[in-house]
Amino acid sequence: MASISDKEEARAELDSIDAELEVLELQISELLEKQASLTSRKNKLLKILDGSCDSSEPSGSGKPSKPAFSKKDLQHYEESDFSWSKDVQEKLENIFKLSKFRPLQRAAINLSMSGKDLFLVMPTGRGKSLCYQLPAVCSKGFTLVIAPLVSLMEDQLMYLKSIGVSAVTLNASSSKEDSKYVMAGMTDKNSPFKLLYVTPEKIAKSKLLMSKLEKAYNMGLLERIAVDEVHCCSQWGHDFRPDYKLLGILKRQFPKVPLVGLTATATSNILKDCQKILCVPDPVTLTAPFNRHNLYYEVRIKSSEDSTKDIAALIKGRYKDQSGIVYVFSQKDAEVVSTDLRQKGILAQPYHANMEPRDKTMVHHQWSSKKIQVVVATVAFGMGIDKADVRFVIHHTISKSIENYYQESGRAGRDDRPADCIVFYGFMDIFRLSTMVVMENTGQQKLQNMVAYCQNVDRCRRAMMAVHFDEVWEDDDCNQMCDVCRHGNDYVTMDITKHASEVVKLVELAGSVDEKMTPLKVCDTWMGKGNAKLRKMIKTTVLSRQEVESIIVHLLLHGYFSEDFSFTPYTTYFYLKAGRKAALLKNESHSVTMKMKRKVPTPSPGRQSGSASSVRDSEGSGDRSSAKVKPKEGKRPAENSGKSPVAKKVKKDKKDTVL
Repeated sequence: MASISDKEEARAELDSIDAELEVLELQISELLEKQASLTSRKNKLLKILDGSCDSSEPSGSGKPSKPAFSKKDLQHYEESDFSWSKDVQEKLENIFKLSKFRPLQRAAINLSMSGKDLFLVMPTGRGKSLCYQLPAVCSKGFTLVIAPLVSLMEDQLMYLKSIGVSAVTLNASSSKEDSKYVMAGMTDKNSPFKLLYVTPEKIAKSKLLMSKLEKAYNMGLLERIAVDEVHCCSQWGHDFRPDYKLLGILKRQFPKVPLVGLTATATSNILKDCQKILCVPDPVTLTAPFNRHNLYYEVRIKSSEDSTKDIAALIKGRYKDQSGIVYVFSQKDAEVVSTDLRQKGILAQPYHANMEPRDKTMVHHQWSSKKIQVVVATVAFGMGIDKADVRFVIHHTISKSIENYYQESGRAGRDDRPADCIVFYGFMDIFRLSTMVVMENTGQQKLQNMVAYCQNVDRCRRAMMAVHFDEVWEDDDCNQMCDVCRHGNDYVTMDITKHASEVVKLVELAGSVDEKMTPLKVCDTWMGKGNAKLRKMIKTTVLSRQEVESIIVHLLLHGYFSEDFSFTPYTTYFYLKAGRKAALLKNESHSVTMKMKRKVPTPSPGRQSGSASSVRDSEGSGDRSSAKVKPKEGKRPAENSGKSPVAKKVKKDKKDTVL
């Protein structure tokens, strides 16, 4: 029989083998995930390079798939002369005051006029609305437009009224007289209006409206259905609206009416989901390139949790007398930030869902007519806003997804002139947003993608968006229209393995004594503040606050930390816990690297320096606790790179100036 010492040795070796196997399983899992990701990306790129303009796959099993919508088909709808072509061109010039179409507009209009169901994916500001407004003007009856926001409908109605096109709306704030007029007009053979805007909630809850639509359909007056922001149908989309899921009744009840679904952000998977929800068996999908060449993308690290001072300085300096939007996290933030900006001499007003309808309309009109300079808004403001001369969109807080950010920032520069899209990125913003999206499908992953966009220091901003929208992107095409390309990718690659081990050990030790750690508490404790008991058990760091926060976020994004949510009847709390890859840090051969900007803020006087610059000085010291830095040669910075494309043109653009 084995002795007690032999058993102890065997048990110790078994524990060691178990630990090694756990690490190997994590490494295998990590490699398999990377393989799956690369394979998926490869297949998407091959599909793009295949050169076809594919329609979405038809829903339902067992039905044969229709041939893909080819380049030849697209050319037919772009170039052929149809019976309505002359009327369309005349109204384009005489009513909409446009001399020519933008890419894909002509094809989309001809497809809709031909009675085809269509999904149109086109960047914000590229003219999606014209693709149903122009056909509506050229048709006998009216077009039903489903839009998610009252602000969007008001903006469209203001514009259509200004060019002499009759359009009406039905929503919760419509008066009885207006509702009566609209209901009667729907079955009037003389069609007193060409477009009827309604919210999805109205379709879902108004039996009278559906009855009138049925009569209009039977009389041949319901010409087409346009579903604006169609991505709202899908729970995988970034703006899911439950009532959008009920819009399938429209194609079931009015099968002969063509449907146009419009969006700036939907991926192919979201479109397939929308196709099933809307009961559209075989739509043609037209997708325009995502890039807006005139928009300059920039990320700024918040110097403090209150970035309003920096935003005010930007507006009063770079954007003096120019229109813009400041997006904020909450209704309270909208009120506070707008008040702060006014106190600093900027004409700003808040806009959020909890305001009275008349107050929202007033703010919208004041901004459109340049009586105020800035709207400080939640996401309740913006989808479909058609103000061409917006020179800046500033995010006081990061968006909850890249889709949201792409759409919100896209409200800038619709006149094709240079405009700036700036995000102020703060550490605590991540966790405020995380508790908000915790119950959303893929909410955390989408937020992490947005955080990765902000953390990024080495890749073109547009390249990161292109991956999300399944497009191929060459960095040179950016033309230095993002901060990364403009400032030369000036970063260093740091080995943060020892730092990662220290901070993960800190969280694990706290867990062993049943203490939950918020991200802020982890930062403070690691930097030698707060919990004295924990500080004695760990090695504190000399890194700067910004570096500490960046490392913690990096470890969260890469699985060394994970979210630990605690729910109460009143709020949701975010805590950090060791992630699935934390065990890899116990393996001596495992390393963690991250890229950081070469220039970091200088530590305050009296504080021991721990910035990346001082860390570089310790390279080669032999102490693994020092971050090993590999300098990265970036692109050559552009001349006069401190100026934005908008700032360069301010003096020339006299017509944008408010008198």
